[in-house]
Amino acid sequence: MSVVKQLVLTLLLAFPYTSCRDSSNKQLQDKNEIICSENGCEGTYTGPEFINGADVAHQFSNKMAARVGDKLKALYDQGYYYKVAFSKISMVTKGMGSGNVIYDLKIPFVSVKDKCNAYTSFDHVGGWNHAPALARRKTELNALLIAGHTLDISKLKTTPEGLQEYWIQWKNKSKQAGCM
Repeated sequence: MSVVKQLVLTLLLAFPYTSCRDSSNKQLQDKNEIICSENGCEGTYTGPEFINGADVAHQFSNKMAARVGDKLKALYDQGYYYKVAFSKISMVTKGMGSGNVIYDLKIPFVSVKDKCNAYTSFDHVGGWNHAPALARRKTELNALLIAGHTLDISKLKTTPEGLQEYWIQWKNKSKQAGCM
């Protein structure tokens, strides 16, 4: 078989694989979607734990924290006041240690009557199979606080597979400037 025929045959055989792979990546992205409402935010990461040494599964916590903060701010702007219900946070990490993981995360909200009892910023500090660097994160976030306010920090949340997270909320300086 000539080199040209081999190249054409290789391309024809590879094309369907590439198309399927692209659609499965799209499906994987869809599976990792976060849905938020006035009740809270929830989502699931399904995929590799690590890619090139980067802890991609744990980065789902970063994505969730950003979405929760955005939703709390949006609700506040609409005149609805909420904070995260720390005691009801649910974290499930199936398959951790196997190379592929399903990380299911639910961050529920609870309504508050007064806008100054609401929280409009949200973050976390954590790790898989290592203690979270809480002291460092507190130092980083203290610069974002309204004078006289403190961070509201959850108890350490853990999964049987070793994910450890502290969840943190506070009053956003610009959104809640009137809550001195």
